[in-house]
Amino acid sequence: MNKNSSNIMALGPNTPNKRETVCIFGTGDFGRALGHKLIQSGYPVVYGSRSTQISNLIPKDAEVLGHAEAAQKAAIIIIAVQRQHYNFLTPLAEVLRGKVLVDISNNLKLNQYPESNAEYLSQLLPGSKVVKAFNTVSAWALQSGTLDASRQVFVCGDDVEAKQMVMNIVRALGLTPLDKGSLLAAQEIENYPLQLFPMWKFPIFLSFGLAAFFFLYCLALDVIYTYIYENNNFSFFIAITIPNRVCPVMALILFALVYLPGIFAAIIQLYRGTKYRRFPDWLDKWMLCRKQLGLVALAFASLHVVFTLVTPLRAFASWRTSKGIVSQALNNKTEPLDHTNAWLSDSYLALGILGYFLFVLLGITSLPSVSNNVNWREFRFVQSKLGYLALILCTAHTLVYGGKWFLSPSAYKWYLPDIYILSLIVPCALLVVKFVLIFPCVDKPLTQIRQGWERNPKYSE
Repeated sequence: MNKNSSNIMALGPNTPNKRETVCIFGTGDFGRALGHKLIQSGYPVVYGSRSTQISNLIPKDAEVLGHAEAAQKAAIIIIAVQRQHYNFLTPLAEVLRGKVLVDISNNLKLNQYPESNAEYLSQLLPGSKVVKAFNTVSAWALQSGTLDASRQVFVCGDDVEAKQMVMNIVRALGLTPLDKGSLLAAQEIENYPLQLFPMWKFPIFLSFGLAAFFFLYCLALDVIYTYIYENNNFSFFIAITIPNRVCPVMALILFALVYLPGIFAAIIQLYRGTKYRRFPDWLDKWMLCRKQLGLVALAFASLHVVFTLVTPLRAFASWRTSKGIVSQALNNKTEPLDHTNAWLSDSYLALGILGYFLFVLLGITSLPSVSNNVNWREFRFVQSKLGYLALILCTAHTLVYGGKWFLSPSAYKWYLPDIYILSLIVPCALLVVKFVLIFPCVDKPLTQIRQGWERNPKYSE
């Protein structure tokens, strides 16, 4: 390929004293914000625009020229315009030959075009080196300096040297580049900003569904049943009592669902005798959203703590306490302290506090800023060993609290079990199976399988 040497600038590393000039095509919000950030980082910036008139919105230290003149001043040109306006670049093909073009565009919907915007730009200007970057960073974050939530910048391109130049700029701006490979990854990168909590959909829908079911379940047993058969109007339970029943149940069940796919995976591997076969799609998706399930469970546990702390402030709690005091005064009799109930009360509170403490620790270590500072063994110890300990403590907390009702006929209104009994089904079953899996006769072959041993190698996929 013939190259116009007058249009080519050195693609070597930056000199320590002076950075290379960066050209930006486009003076919109993102183009201006990125130019301002580049100038702050020591880069000379020149804007290529249809109008060379200086605007108050343009960074004062930037130069504004026509597209062709601006392109000749820089080796890196950032295309800060939408795909539908790329046609103006075609007459500049010779000027842009050999240049690094950074495509930062996004679309309005997922897979809007057959090919990515960056691939389309590469087809439009085959003599240029197209790199996809910066499309996951917002103009507002660049202007305000609040880049903590969007510090990672995905970069992809077919030319390794051009991609490295762009990654150097990303680092100079205080951001973290992540190499996603060739330009074929541009479609995936362009879809990232359009995805609304992709890993949160299943946990959120599941949580809403289970919470609605348990809320209606408690409403039927604690409000409707008592109104029909006992003529008591406890409709105010909807505000505090029922939510304080639903939240711990949701927290415990979702917490168990975090570790349940690992149990299924172990059973499947033992049955197949190999780790080289893919898990079913439903299990793969379940395992990928375990972190989100755990964080939702932690949110429900935190709500349970808050509801429990405000319980003594309720009018119903004050009325029930005063009623007991008056009843003892009228009967001239003081109820003796029930040491059994005292032990049970203190035990379930202690178990709940310890379980919640470990639960919060799990949530903290799942944050990227924390997990990036521990090695894999430390992370696995916290998330696996301490995680199971937290689940045992939370399950024991529920068992001690509601254990006295399991065999009480009065607890089965309309022959339905109390909500606490339902909440123990998944975690207890999980812990029983996990207890079996840690037996040496089961754990040893499972460990060998996970280390690469196969029962029937010819069936591996």
